[in-house]
Amino acid sequence: MKVVFLGTPDFAVASLKALVEEGFDIVGVVTMPDKKSGRGMRIQQSAVKQYALEKGLHIMQPHNLKDVTFQQELKALEADLQIIVAFRMLPDAVWQMPKHGTFNLHGSLLPDYRGAAPINWAIMNGEKETGVTTFFLEHDIDTGEIIDNRKVEIGPNESAGVLHDKLMNVGAELVVSTAKKIMEGTVTTQKQHEMLNGREPKLAYKIFKNTCEINFQKEAKDVHNHIRGLSPYPAAFTSLKLGNGKTIGLKIFKAEIINDQLSPGLIQTDGKKEFIVGCGKGAVKVLEVQLAGKKRMQIDQFLQGINLEDAQLK
Repeated sequence: MKVVFLGTPDFAVASLKALVEEGFDIVGVVTMPDKKSGRGMRIQQSAVKQYALEKGLHIMQPHNLKDVTFQQELKALEADLQIIVAFRMLPDAVWQMPKHGTFNLHGSLLPDYRGAAPINWAIMNGEKETGVTTFFLEHDIDTGEIIDNRKVEIGPNESAGVLHDKLMNVGAELVVSTAKKIMEGTVTTQKQHEMLNGREPKLAYKIFKNTCEINFQKEAKDVHNHIRGLSPYPAAFTSLKLGNGKTIGLKIFKAEIINDQLSPGLIQTDGKKEFIVGCGKGAVKVLEVQLAGKKRMQIDQFLQGINLEDAQLK
């Protein structure tokens, strides 16, 4: 079976690597074009491209997936199956091309958390379980018939970064399992339900800057979920108003819930190791932060270099 793989970030590399190691015939790899990034604006290759180059795989990097030349090149590969992991939305002409179709790996238990940021929202909403799902592509995003899934527990203090890596590895195993079923002709599917136990599926909207701002008026458990659901990227943030009237941005990467009761946004600190912030109910103990323009640091390092007398968080 000839396979074309479509993906871009590290999350996708694990699946491509698993397919290669299982001996699948990867006749093409489609990934995002190189782009300039960083302070030096150096050309950066996607993680998938870097791995594909190491393995000598045929690489395609179209700027426009509707481009006729790209589609002709893709068709010439005569792929039996296309597999998508963390890639762009495809035109109908592309995903309908292989005779065995195109399937996608999604980082949730569909139909819950359809959308761009399923890992973040599962934690931000306080879920205790999520997973990965493979499904055949259809026109509407994340709505195709489900092939298979795997459940994964979410720890009470687990960050989006840790969950990302867990789902990445479980997802790679599921991609291989799904591809084998398709190759052997044993695959079965089920339609996605539009109602789950009397409710509509939860959505995973794209994360914007205003999504990341912490609201300390909420309960400590919600603030804690918000922080870990956005850690390490793009990171939850707040505004730190110092006693001298200056306001600076502060990202918070890690915190824990405590039973203290302080006014929302009020800071309690010993100036050495403790940085406690009041919430609408309860409080959080902040453990890792980053000031605007500075490096990420543990809270004791942060407290050594700043005067928090009369300071407050927005």
